[in-house]
Order: sequence, then C-alpha cells, then structure tokens
Amino acid sequence: MFTHEEIWQAIDDLAQRHGYSASGLAKAAGLDPTTFNKSKRHSADGKPRWPSTESISKILAVTGENMAEFLGINPQTN
Repeated sequence: MFTHEEIWQAIDDLAQRHGYSASGLAKAAGLDPTTFNKSKRHSADGKPRWPSTESISKILAVTGENMAEFLGINPQTN
C-alpha cells in the first residue's frame, strides 16, 4: 500500500525526471495546470486529497512511463 505522501512524491519525481514542474506536467497531460498544486493536496479541513487514476494515467501516457516506474517498483523476475 502506498501513502498519500508517497503518491504525491511520485508525481513530483515523475515531473522532475521529465523536465517539468508539477503544473507543467499537468498541462502537458491535458489537465488543468493547478491539478497537482501542493495547495490542492489537502482539503480546507485537512483531509488528504488523492489524485485520480485518470490523472495518473494521463501523466504516465505523456511521459511514457509505466506504473512500476512511476511508483519506483522494481519488478522481480522468476
């Protein structure tokens, strides 16, 4: 299981690996540029807001990475 912080860090890391800011990555993926703003990662009452699977799918498509790369998982081979 991944934490809220780990998922958001993965988005920030993905953006950096591909030469984007978080807002630049969102824009490149056809999302609102504010989608990944740090200010939107928690609601006004402090509850964590999670990125949608659709948003994650779009940023993976624009960067050409897969889910394992995004999450930093090293698949084991048998």
